[in-house]
Amino acid sequence: MSATKIKNGEIRTIQPSAEIMTKQGLPYWVGVSGRTAGSQKISMSLVIIPPGGSTHPHYHRGYETAIYILEGRAETLYGEDLKQSVVNKAGDFLYIPAGLPHQPVNLSETEPVKAIIARSDANEQESVVLYPVR
Repeated sequence: MSATKIKNGEIRTIQPSAEIMTKQGLPYWVGVSGRTAGSQKISMSLVIIPPGGSTHPHYHRGYETAIYILEGRAETLYGEDLKQSVVNKAGDFLYIPAGLPHQPVNLSETEPVKAIIARSDANEQESVVLYPVR
């Protein structure tokens, strides 16, 4: 049986105090990131898509994304020229591969979509690339 080396460190609690506007065009509250927690390979944020709102089409260069929808319903357009789509609701988990163009759209005109987003990128906004739709 091999011994596991225990790494010393500390647990960090982050309470986001300020909203940031992302390259994708939505407000974020950054929780875990390289800047806030000293993470090396992960970030986690709260995103809110306002009623009737959407992001700018984009992809994440070299990094995967996992999403858990807390509230609301969204349609995510994805793929080449955003010709494919999937509809998700509160309680759904989504996985978006690195480099896949996508654009979530809130399907409600009255209620926001709230979601927790985790990425395999500690510098959350650095890998975001806007995707021009033809």
